[in-house]
Amino acid sequence: MTATVAETPTSPDAPEAARPVPVGRVLRFELVKQFSPWRIRLLIILCLIGPGILIFGIKQQATLPSDTLFGRWMHETAWAGSLVTLGAAGTWALPLITSLVAGDVFASEDRLGTWRHLLVAVRSPRRIFAAKAVASLTAILLLVTGLFVSSVVGGLLAVGDKPLIGVDGHSLAPGDAAVRVLMAWVCALAPTLALAAIGLLGSVAMGRSPMGLLLPMIAGFGMQVAQMLPLPVVVRLALPGYAFISWIGLFDEPQQLGPLLIGIAVSLVWAVVATALAYTLFVRRDFTNLTNDGTGRRALTLGVLPMAGVFLATIGVLAAATGASGSGIDQSKIQQSVATAFAHLYRLQEQELNRPPVTEAQLAASASCVKSEGLTAQEGPGNDWRCTVSWHVPGVSLTGQAVYQLDVNANGRFIADGDGPQEVNGYFLVHTSDGDVPNPLWQFDGNIDLLPTH
Repeated sequence: MTATVAETPTSPDAPEAARPVPVGRVLRFELVKQFSPWRIRLLIILCLIGPGILIFGIKQQATLPSDTLFGRWMHETAWAGSLVTLGAAGTWALPLITSLVAGDVFASEDRLGTWRHLLVAVRSPRRIFAAKAVASLTAILLLVTGLFVSSVVGGLLAVGDKPLIGVDGHSLAPGDAAVRVLMAWVCALAPTLALAAIGLLGSVAMGRSPMGLLLPMIAGFGMQVAQMLPLPVVVRLALPGYAFISWIGLFDEPQQLGPLLIGIAVSLVWAVVATALAYTLFVRRDFTNLTNDGTGRRALTLGVLPMAGVFLATIGVLAAATGASGSGIDQSKIQQSVATAFAHLYRLQEQELNRPPVTEAQLAASASCVKSEGLTAQEGPGNDWRCTVSWHVPGVSLTGQAVYQLDVNANGRFIADGDGPQEVNGYFLVHTSDGDVPNPLWQFDGNIDLLPTH
């Protein structure tokens, strides 16, 4: 027999003992419990000082994490360090935070056997759920804010407020860069909320089982692995994890907002559905069972299957609404992205060498790219793309050419590695009157919009 505690309607004249405890009092109690464990306090300390210390450490090194998006610019501007932190957080830190906070908020009561005491004191399962959910959200927002503030302050102290080079090679003024970095962190909250809701669902459904604690981490890592696989673009967009990547579009010009807005919307849908499922399971559970290790079949029917249904429905909606098919990566998109980034970065190189300024229109840069020497279909990800960039310098009759090897990831991001000529992109430093400075054309990043372009 299932036993639950229902809220009993009360009148203003009813005795105090019959009324459920106000949500505010329950929330204060849950916040105290949320921040009491040593692991949460340790997480707060790590989030507040960890990114700043890491950025300071990288500043003292001669080498940079050039294989990380914006990593090669960490010695040039504070905003690059914050974005590198955001990229790493989306892969590792945020799934871990949601697991330790939301994934344990209900399961801890099962391990301690305190449900009966809590229900007698509060007299409302609904208010208990609301208080625990809000307390978890508060803790997660505090930890994410700590990561952001630490990365920004550490970068400003170590490097300074300088222009940031966007993902397509154009220069962003410090103020513009700061706004876009803040927007990127705010956008990353959407998939974080989705993982937190999955944590709530796992914590309710799994009882004392450690799987509830691990579920957000497993889901987060699984989504990141899925983004590395050659999946169709609609499948990629239907996963909340894509919003941990699509903020890159904020640093393109024009901004690639389509994939980002889709990623945010999908993440919020997952967050709402998973939270509603967790609430349904919680108010229906048997609180008289002191050895609850999960709700078994109900966890499957009210947990896994509905989320799978949301995933499949999202794929269908996105396929119909966007018309996207395949990988979303084709030859024309790569050629345009490479040529645009090269033109922007060529101007930066000319500025470093104190040469007369040129415009993108004067350069008229174009790129010719082939995959696997033209022996396979000219589309899809891979490290076998090779591009030849051509451009014109005013007053020079010859056409300049440079070769790049491209490693195009399935999520649309690519790294272009210079392959000559040496004076253009063959060495990572260029000689100037003030000494050697990084060569912006040696390696550069790019981002391809996976949605159809018209």
